[in-house]
Amino acid sequence: MRRIEESREILYVIRAVDVMMSSGVGLEAAMHTIGRGGYGVISEDFASVLERLQSGKSPGLEKELKKLMTTCETDGYRRLLNTLYNNLTQNTDIIETLKKLGGRMEEERSEAVKEYIEGLGGLPETMLSVGMLSPILIAVLALAPQIVPKDLQGMLGLSGLIPILPVITVGGLGVTVLLMAFIGRKAHTTDPGL
Repeated sequence: MRRIEESREILYVIRAVDVMMSSGVGLEAAMHTIGRGGYGVISEDFASVLERLQSGKSPGLEKELKKLMTTCETDGYRRLLNTLYNNLTQNTDIIETLKKLGGRMEEERSEAVKEYIEGLGGLPETMLSVGMLSPILIAVLALAPQIVPKDLQGMLGLSGLIPILPVITVGGLGVTVLLMAFIGRKAHTTDPGL
């Protein structure tokens, strides 16, 4: 769950920190703004770091960022933390680095969406076909014994099916609903979580 939330929010965090720092806001103030909420687990992480810093229970922002790098689960978040750490220890051009990092993350996100769309392929058409054709075919099969004349029913062996037709119809429709649920589940589980 944390991984999905990190990957969903990281691009927005990068862009927000970039905008704040480009407008002259310091790193700790930017982290404080992110920590106030709206960015899921990243907000929680930043808020807990700043809380430890303010209470005096922290060895310093550099060490806190290093510690966060070990707990984060996505590469994008790790890159952001590494960028912030490098800015603190080596005084790098953080704004330019954040712009590049944001551009890279945006490309990765676009690629993930593209792969998701390609992976779905004919899934919507399959779901539509099953959802529309299956009930029609089941209805035709249910009506077949009633359409066929009585003397042909005996020859075709349909006379014994008439009492169980409602069970077959309901069962067929139930199987159709289950099949559609499995198809929908496949689409949902391959969702890139953006």
